[in-house]
Amino acid sequence: MQGIEDAQRGFLDVEALAGELLAPGSAFAFLAEHRGRLFPDSMMEDLFTSSRGRPSIPASVIGSVLVLQALEGLSDRGTAEALTFDLRWKAACGYGLNEAAFHPSTLTYWRKRLAASGRPHRITDAVFEVIAATGVLNGRHRRAVDSTVLDDAVARQDTITQLIAVIRRFGRDVPDGASLLAVHATGYDYARVGKPEIAWDDREAKNALISALVTDALALLDAVDPGSLEGRAHEAYALLALVAGQDVEPADGSDGTDGRWQIARRVAKDRIISTVDPEARHAHKSRSVLRDGYKAHIVGEPETGLITNAAITKAAGEGSSDAQAGKELLAADPSMEQGAAYQVLGDSAYGSGDMLEHLETAGNQALVKPKPLRPAVAGGYTLDDFAHDPETGTMTCPNGLVRKISSKGNVNFGAGCNSCPLREQCTKAKKGRKLVITEHHGRQRAHRAAAKESGFQQDYRQYRPLIERSIAWLVAGGNRRLRYRGTVKNNAWIQSRVAGLNLKRLLKLGLTNDNGAWAMT
Repeated sequence: MQGIEDAQRGFLDVEALAGELLAPGSAFAFLAEHRGRLFPDSMMEDLFTSSRGRPSIPASVIGSVLVLQALEGLSDRGTAEALTFDLRWKAACGYGLNEAAFHPSTLTYWRKRLAASGRPHRITDAVFEVIAATGVLNGRHRRAVDSTVLDDAVARQDTITQLIAVIRRFGRDVPDGASLLAVHATGYDYARVGKPEIAWDDREAKNALISALVTDALALLDAVDPGSLEGRAHEAYALLALVAGQDVEPADGSDGTDGRWQIARRVAKDRIISTVDPEARHAHKSRSVLRDGYKAHIVGEPETGLITNAAITKAAGEGSSDAQAGKELLAADPSMEQGAAYQVLGDSAYGSGDMLEHLETAGNQALVKPKPLRPAVAGGYTLDDFAHDPETGTMTCPNGLVRKISSKGNVNFGAGCNSCPLREQCTKAKKGRKLVITEHHGRQRAHRAAAKESGFQQDYRQYRPLIERSIAWLVAGGNRRLRYRGTVKNNAWIQSRVAGLNLKRLLKLGLTNDNGAWAMT
């Protein structure tokens, strides 16, 4: 049944005894005074339909605990210890001096309950309601988008480790899996603990082990009808099929039918890097810096520093690009007024044609740094030096040569380049300059021209960098490394983190409560 916080304070209530010691304007002081108003009992009613049983933790307490946990970056055990021994936590959550916290597993229970509900991010929503009530964003029609890579909570696994792990999982999760392993997976002892005992610098020994593991994996996949599997069994089958194919290829001189395999001389697109967390991915922070984990995407109001929407995606693969995630977050931003025109600021990662089209269709101005054009010859002519006529469907080169754009967007100047006096500044290709005109060429071209205007550059330089501080707040205090596995759990974490950061920011901006109404001083 739902628990309700007792309005009557105990004799050893910490807030009553030492509340004046809490730093004014801190999250602790705010929650000590207003937790019941911010997280009323009604916000959790739908989670407890029965009136029987042991009362749950009151909404005001669990809401405060989850916000403080996200702000402090604590584990579940660390959170329970803070609530037991830290007087600030006790005051913020209404605990008595000699009152112990709940068991750490209680937080896992609450996260599961919230995740399974129709409103999994209701704690974040409660803070957004305060933002809306204050009107602090009224008339502020700028939003900035940005992303950062967060480190995953697991270790990267090599191909051999992954193959062994997924075959073991197949044996555990698929019906009669142990029997299937005994019959079809005889190339390796999967009950053996530790790494295989081979000479790791011996290429032939390594390929022999790879061949045995892949052969076993393929035999197991052939021995089961995937259509008959459900739940964990189906997940184990699909993971085995994916891992068995992503990093290997037939050995030199083989087509794979003879059972000879080797590690592929390529990196698979959307590669799984760990069977412990199949959604973690490689991400390139730069061309030379590789990180493993997830991507955090945020939308923020640059002047106030408030984060208005956020999400976690895989670091690579479908749905992970900045432009795609940014488009979805902006469309779902609860703070953006219907019908109002906004300036949307972002770096060149948000300069895709789809993103520009989305902003234009919504009536917003794209203050997005254009993606740089790369000339075919260093310092030479770029795509914008060719005149585009959408009416006739032609492109005209700097020397005045006109060519039709094909139905697939190709433009070939061919032999016309042979005697061109500008050739050295245009192309090194023997068959002349070729162009590819995309669906959004006209829109991106116009955007590149607009970006050269002084008003665009002034606003971009003034407001775009401010989103960086929101990213810095997001990852501060050891929060660059995630604590959970999978996008769903990590997305729940970022929602709580954003709720805490927004609450801190509101307090910094002067949040007060006047006769039950939220306001800014």
